[in-house]
Amino acid sequence: MDELNWPLILGAGLVASASPGPATLALAGTSMRHGRQAGLLLAAGIMTGSYIWSITAAFGVGVILLTHVWILEIVRYCGAAYLIYLASKSLRSAMVAGDGKMTDLSAPRGHFLAGVALHITNPKPILFFGTLFSIGVPAGTGPVELAFVVLVVGLNNGAVFFTYALLFSNGALARAYARARRWFEGAFAALFGIAGLKILTMRLSP
Repeated sequence: MDELNWPLILGAGLVASASPGPATLALAGTSMRHGRQAGLLLAAGIMTGSYIWSITAAFGVGVILLTHVWILEIVRYCGAAYLIYLASKSLRSAMVAGDGKMTDLSAPRGHFLAGVALHITNPKPILFFGTLFSIGVPAGTGPVELAFVVLVVGLNNGAVFFTYALLFSNGALARAYARARRWFEGAFAALFGIAGLKILTMRLSP
């Protein structure tokens, strides 16, 4: 392969970012609970986390991480603990009768940092980006072209995250959440818990 495989790079990035997972789950919950601005801030944080993993993989740090699996093990346990923490917050909210207090998935300093934390504590993106750059980017690609790939892939993924934030912050879904808050929170608790267990049991190999 002598040229960048743009269809593969963009297509794989689109599928990976649009697939259900902790990021899309958090975007759905935050956007319905706290509105469009909160959802967009969370999306920006997730995109930033995606850039961090993408740059890590593009410049070869991903290979170092994969040869020192204990580093990824620490990331994996932190990510699982964070998801289980979010599950417990949603479960506590689901157990509150009536309107109750909507659970807040944001980090102490805001939704943006919550998005960053959510994505950088998930080891799956480094495995994805490591595979993507090894297959879609030919050996010997210059630093300018490599930086352009990182930029485009990040914008591609970010478009998906922002679309989810806009979609789930619309009035109809917000009203549906208000009417069935406890059911939504119960579902979020279960799904965050399942995601945490999946992170704990995943294989750290590309």
